[in-house]
Amino acid sequence: MNSASVSVRSLTHHLALAACRGGTVSESLLNELIRAAYLAWFLQRAGYGNEPREIFKAAELAIEIALARAHQTGEWILPDDAVPIFEILLTLHDSQLATAPLHKVTSAERQLLAFLSGSANSPIPGAPIPHRPAA
Repeated sequence: MNSASVSVRSLTHHLALAACRGGTVSESLLNELIRAAYLAWFLQRAGYGNEPREIFKAAELAIEIALARAHQTGEWILPDDAVPIFEILLTLHDSQLATAPLHKVTSAERQLLAFLSGSANSPIPGAPIPHRPAA
């Protein structure tokens, strides 16, 4: 990918996280974060990265919690403990965008679209991580 495309994608993801960290959370920002996490997962499976599966599952759980809370209470909050998880995944994804060839990124995007148009709960195998309420 050319550096301008990488920069735009990276900036979009990092701005979404910064807005959420600053308390300006919305469904579209949460969607941007989980899309980046899923793209990072697909690219990692293609050989670009080595983060543990659990970090991806933790990102999913954080988004699920935030969406459930918003739909129940109208309060849009990304849990504080989710920020470091997304920082790790966005750093990974930045590295992937900088090193993976365009055809691998395009393949990951196709996989994401296939997942989004399907009925599976997650593209990441394994049981979900149980939620532990903050003390």
